[in-house]
Amino acid sequence: MKQIIFATSNESKAKRFSKGLKEHGIEVLSLKDIDMKLDVEEDGDTAIENALIKARECYRLTKKLCMGMDDTLYMEGVPEDRQPGLFVRRVNGKSLTDEEALDYYTNLVKEYGKDGKINCKWVYGLAVINEKGEEATYSWSKDDFYMVDKPSDKINPGYPLNSISKYKKLDKYFTDVTDEDMKLLEVNEDDVVDFIASHI
Repeated sequence: MKQIIFATSNESKAKRFSKGLKEHGIEVLSLKDIDMKLDVEEDGDTAIENALIKARECYRLTKKLCMGMDDTLYMEGVPEDRQPGLFVRRVNGKSLTDEEALDYYTNLVKEYGKDGKINCKWVYGLAVINEKGEEATYSWSKDDFYMVDKPSDKINPGYPLNSISKYKKLDKYFTDVTDEDMKLLEVNEDDVVDFIASHI
């Protein structure tokens, strides 16, 4: 089985594509799995640029298959200077814990939302570097959800916003969605998995 290093220490994020990639004969390892830390400045202007920064540093240190990912968040009705954009976990120069992120975003919804909710959109960027050092990038978005001002009882460690995000179609928290629900929603990231598998 091939192995690819996901340039993240967030274990929840590292598992995101694991199931799909396993079906392609690829095992996903996180930075924690290989006992490595990346010291990079994510100063790109887009999710793709930041994903490349992480993947390139990971490849430079390991010379193995690597991938990096970043995302940007847009919230309807929130002023430009308050938009999270690339800095979902960094607010006013501070890196937020899961609890602080939950608190910050529920307050944004209270301030700018209507009826306790705000339509949102994630834009993702992914970079893959193969063993020869060849780079490939991919971007996709998700806007089938909104955020609310009352959190779910469940928290996915590393993904705190899942506790205040609900799918529009189901009006159900991300944290409460089952595999059956996902089939109903027709939400999958097979295109992303296929992209990764075809570029390594």
